Amino acid sequence: MTGIVAGVPSLVGLPLGTRLASHTGYGPVCTLSLIASHEGGEACVCDLIGPFDVSQPRGLGFAFTVVAGGALTVSLIPPQRRGEGPGSSPDLLLVTDRESPEPLRSQVERRLREAIRAGRLHSGERLPSSRSLARGLGVSRGLVQECYPQLQAQGYLVTRAGSGTRVAVYTPVPQLPVKRATMRPALLADFQWGVPDLRSFPMADWLLAMRESARSASVSALAYGDARGSAVLREVLAGYLRRVRACVADPARMVVCSGYAQGLGLALHALARSGVRTVAYEDPGAPATTRSAVARAGMASVPVDERGIDVEALAATDARAVVVTPAHQWPTGVVLAPERRLALVDWAVHRDAVIIEDDYDAEFRYDRDPVGTLQGLAPDRVISSGTVSKSLAPAVRLGWLLCPPGLDALVAEHKHLSDRGSPTLDQLALATLIESGRYDRHPRRVRTRYAARRTTLVEALAAHAPGVAVTGLAAGFHAVAHLGPNADEWAVVTAARERSVGLYGMSTCRTSGATTSARPARPGFRERESPRPGRRRPGGGRPAPR
Repeated sequence: MTGIVAGVPSLVGLPLGTRLASHTGYGPVCTLSLIASHEGGEACVCDLIGPFDVSQPRGLGFAFTVVAGGALTVSLIPPQRRGEGPGSSPDLLLVTDRESPEPLRSQVERRLREAIRAGRLHSGERLPSSRSLARGLGVSRGLVQECYPQLQAQGYLVTRAGSGTRVAVYTPVPQLPVKRATMRPALLADFQWGVPDLRSFPMADWLLAMRESARSASVSALAYGDARGSAVLREVLAGYLRRVRACVADPARMVVCSGYAQGLGLALHALARSGVRTVAYEDPGAPATTRSAVARAGMASVPVDERGIDVEALAATDARAVVVTPAHQWPTGVVLAPERRLALVDWAVHRDAVIIEDDYDAEFRYDRDPVGTLQGLAPDRVISSGTVSKSLAPAVRLGWLLCPPGLDALVAEHKHLSDRGSPTLDQLALATLIESGRYDRHPRRVRTRYAARRTTLVEALAAHAPGVAVTGLAAGFHAVAHLGPNADEWAVVTAARERSVGLYGMSTCRTSGATTSARPARPGFRERESPRPGRRRPGGGRPAPR
């Protein structure tokens, strides 16, 4: 908060930019004893300025800088914040050299001045108390008490009762060259895929679960623990997955991870160690996520049609693992047909292969019957991956892998080497949330909201774009709008962006980059479309990480 104080005759003639700090600062009308310093000169004390109205609330400090005509700019210093009382003095790293001929007092003063000038200490930032800083430096408190007033006299610090010593508001900080990021214009409507309605996050339920779980947690829960995850959460999750997703869930073969991306990496690392050299993935799919995770293995793209992944095309590759989204295929939204599900399991058995099942969007279905997991059909051939990134929020960063026998130990070992395990307190909170029934209640509530939005979208398209077919709406919270044969995807996305509407092209989900769903000539064949010269697909991005 800043303002201008009228011209003061005794300040006329001081260099512009001179910093002044007040010794008093309470009440709407107060007497100020101003101490000034400027870049090129010694500190000088200004005349005492009699009762002066700065119209500030009691408890706010203030600092001044001289501007043209002897006027002052006033900057208010915020009142004491919560947690800044006695016993909460901040730490500060200062280095002194006891072998140096320079006196310790001069070193401390110089180090503080350098820290302020370099920007390590920002304007308004609170410094340690003299007692705390002296203790940390191993010097007498009197030495620090001599440094602070000197820096205050030079305009670097301000002090007021109840708020301690702070860096003066107008202390100059060198401006480093900053490369400004290109700011995208704000969108009135953003149909970004893969992101739930974050405003619907059950914050009150989550905070309650955190309190309840922390209150009952044992001391041992604060240690590193089992890299597979909290035994409490694995037991609760296993029961939930058996009940809701028809999984064959054994807590001993479950590994808790930090979202889908880490889970996929752990699974592929374990498969690579067990001899798998080629991994297949759905096309269209999420090639950016898949490529980054399977950089250590060969890849084969397999086409997807209206019945899901083409198992015959998969069998024509040399893959011994495949990543699929059978419940709600990303991004087409189709459900893997029953005969394809059986054929895929049969392929895994005869090929001695492993299916990595991304149970994507399984919680959000509207007008179709629930679909169980592939893992429930062949638990010895399927790694089932799930997260709460869509059911709750990506920020929770918790997911899980249900592993077949023989792979669970490899996955757990790599998880241990990667990060020693996911945050235990968050795991306990999630377990409490599920056990209490509040987790089940949340998807039911947001399903109603998503269904209403889906209806609004379909009705709007029917009224304003009757020739555009929409698919993928039976589950999840994204849809595919099929453009006409002569439509230009890039032009449609650009035109929508110009109207502050975010649309995203399917071409970014195809291995070839094509805007139409042409079937590849042979399995694993990839042909990259050359982009138009000088054109960049706006907002074409990639699926949000899970």
